[in-house]
Amino acid sequence: MTDRAGKRTDAADRRMDPVKPRAREAEGSVTGTTARFARKTDAVISAATHIMNNRGLRGMTFVDVADMVGLNTSSVTYYFRRKEHLAAAVFERTLERIETLVDEAEKEETPRARVAKYVSLNFELHRRIHRGDEQPIAVLSEMRSLEDSVRRPLGDHYSSIFRRIRDFFGATDQAWGKALNTARAQVLTENMYWLPVWLFHYSYSDFDRVQHRMLDLFDKGLALPDAPWDPQCVALDRGAGMSRGHASFLKAATRLVSEFGYRGASVEAIAAELNVTKGSFYHYLEAKEALVLDCFRNSYGAMGTVLAAEWDQGQWQRLTSVVATLLDIQFDGDWPLLRTTAMQTLPPHVREGVVSRAARMALTLAGTITDGICDDAIRPVDPLIAAQAIMSGLNAAYELRNWSHRFDDREQAVRVYASTLLYGLFSEPPQ
Repeated sequence: MTDRAGKRTDAADRRMDPVKPRAREAEGSVTGTTARFARKTDAVISAATHIMNNRGLRGMTFVDVADMVGLNTSSVTYYFRRKEHLAAAVFERTLERIETLVDEAEKEETPRARVAKYVSLNFELHRRIHRGDEQPIAVLSEMRSLEDSVRRPLGDHYSSIFRRIRDFFGATDQAWGKALNTARAQVLTENMYWLPVWLFHYSYSDFDRVQHRMLDLFDKGLALPDAPWDPQCVALDRGAGMSRGHASFLKAATRLVSEFGYRGASVEAIAAELNVTKGSFYHYLEAKEALVLDCFRNSYGAMGTVLAAEWDQGQWQRLTSVVATLLDIQFDGDWPLLRTTAMQTLPPHVREGVVSRAARMALTLAGTITDGICDDAIRPVDPLIAAQAIMSGLNAAYELRNWSHRFDDREQAVRVYASTLLYGLFSEPPQ
């Protein structure tokens, strides 16, 4: 990790002591042995990253990692004694790569220049990954499901990176300015983490255009000058058509998976949340995979209901009302939308359907944006990119539910957060 002057500190080394416990054994050895150790360690981390991105943390085993790097299973344990240590090394490697981008971006002089540089560096990273010149970065969502002693230093590292990104928008000690910059940073960081979900649909030769359109969206938003903020939130009955018990399990599972990841939301944890036995769980559902799939269906059903609602004032009111309704759900926190990052943990035959439905939701939202552009109600933007940016921001809002409690009421929190999505990252929230 580096300090603000760009000097290397030993904080990262201290963090990694429990993560790579064998790495210290290489110190003091001959150069050739050290180099071989480093190369093999890197290969093990890269293999684990690939497996975790496709199967989730639960699906990553030493057997599969060993097979990918040409080792036997016991040899992998020479580099990482436990699976948790290997997973933590995967996440730490990704955090270090992200931090390198932040190091460069924060050298720029203005908020717009820092954001533009950070976005540009992220696109260049994904261009190299797309070409096969670099290894993919890890999906960070399941970091929260690691045991506390391993997760805590990673969480501290992530938080330090987030605070530096928040300062892209200007350091401030004022509560209002810090709250607004927190929302801006959340939308920016989540959109960069979200890129691998949809960017692969484009040729890397098209990345410059996509980057330009995304920066235009961040800069100016979707709102026309003096566009009003007057959303009409939709009342939803998320438990309609299901038994009270089933609805309770869906609600608890959605919260736990969103907060702790798939692995952290065990059957025992879900049952404990409801103060019932594991047997009660299996009375309603055959397996946890079935429950998570139902959570996705319920979340997408809620989004579909909001998108299909009718409004009298045109497409701008439709868009603002969709965003406001879904943000209200996220900040309420009682029954949020399931984080789409949980998709990677589903079995492949189930995941395909969930991914397809997520893509359809984005296309429906893009259709609303397109209609608004045609009606001169929304600023001309790339509707597909705008839809992905909004979906990403809505998805990440659940993580700021405690942030939302600092406002006088939830409507104000919704307005502030929504402004970053609809009016641009650098605009003041509408009144």
